Amino acid sequence: MSKITDSIIGHAIGDAMGMPTEFCIREHLLSNPVVDMIGSKKVGQPAGSWTDDTSMEIATIESIVSNNGFNYSDIMTRWCDWLNKGEYTPNGVVFDVGRTCLRACRNFMNGIDPTKCGLSDENSNGNGSLMRVLPVAIYSYIYDLSNDELLKLTNDVSSLTHGHNISKLACYMYVKFIIRLLNGMSKEECYEYLKNDDYSMYDYNSISKYDRLIKGDIRKLKIDDVKSSGYVVDTWECVLWILLNSKSYKETIIAATNIGQDTDTIGAIVGSMAGIIYGLDEAPKQWLDTLIKKEYLIDLANKLENLKGVEE
Repeated sequence: MSKITDSIIGHAIGDAMGMPTEFCIREHLLSNPVVDMIGSKKVGQPAGSWTDDTSMEIATIESIVSNNGFNYSDIMTRWCDWLNKGEYTPNGVVFDVGRTCLRACRNFMNGIDPTKCGLSDENSNGNGSLMRVLPVAIYSYIYDLSNDELLKLTNDVSSLTHGHNISKLACYMYVKFIIRLLNGMSKEECYEYLKNDDYSMYDYNSISKYDRLIKGDIRKLKIDDVKSSGYVVDTWECVLWILLNSKSYKETIIAATNIGQDTDTIGAIVGSMAGIIYGLDEAPKQWLDTLIKKEYLIDLANKLENLKGVEE
């Protein structure tokens, strides 16, 4: 598989691995780690089921492929089809929906402009845009967008559900990290670039939330100092802490699966990055074989990757 496919499938695997351990207590998981892809009686989903993270991501990719680019109304319509009809799900059932994403979709159904549907107050900074913004990074990489172009695109796509600068900034850092990985940089090099990038287009308060990443060294924190909540700052810190302290795809995903709390989203995001770094050839066969709709996901990734060639 290509790096782009590895990233998209890596995202889905991390999501599916973290699905049954979501909201579990870290201490319990570390004492009884989950290392296989299993189902969840709690949400009634079999092994290999991915959650809203991957559903919203693949709905976005389907829209990009169908429209040869970003059509925000079409993306929002597809997300509403996911919510209302169970489309873009592994089993036709919607079982995991973030409150901010839900409210944004309701705003769209009530006639609000797509880029104004997202909540913009500081209390609405869950990880719901960060978890689904991977297609922006891949599209920006394929079309070699300028920094101004990818900044606007990232901010707009985040704003469909999450309009505050804290969320937009996390998405911007993630998008650039993914692009640099796709360009062959090491994870350590990408982190150094993250620390030294220009974020002056965002307000000081939002930038300061990421001081531990930008001014400090996230790698050196102890596990007890890293939070794994659904708050976007906690999620992004946790993702980078896991990524930079793991040495293989398997180790990365197992660490995310057993970190506690928002494990599906942390697994999805870090899985997309680890997929590029290590490739999925080394991923446990059981994970790949169990992932529901694997061939559909691979085919969709190929369509996105070949979009520019088809267009030309």
